[in-house]
Amino acid sequence: MGKEENKRMMEYVTDQLSGLSGVRNIPMMGGYIFYYNERIFGGIYGSGDMLIKITETSKRYMPDSEPELPYEGTKPMLPCTILDDREKLKKMVMEMWNELPERKVISIVDVDE
Repeated sequence: MGKEENKRMMEYVTDQLSGLSGVRNIPMMGGYIFYYNERIFGGIYGSGDMLIKITETSKRYMPDSEPELPYEGTKPMLPCTILDDREKLKKMVMEMWNELPERKVISIVDVDE
């Protein structure tokens, strides 16, 4: 998949999640990472598909989804099989929030020698 296909998928996912405040995405290496209230819940990677972090909630909402690697060296994620169901997708993202790790804060420390 190319950058244009990934961009179209990002726009579609963004539209499907419209009305759910706290959702944003950032471009990353030709794909997009999606956040809900500053916790990563999924992304669009090389395959051009929307992949969702594996949690108890995401497994419950998408029991037919088989884990796949977004790219070499990462944890498996679930292809989003409910992408076309806007309300179900928004409910899943909201319910996943407590299961997602908090965003890591990187601080820079000035060390005097």
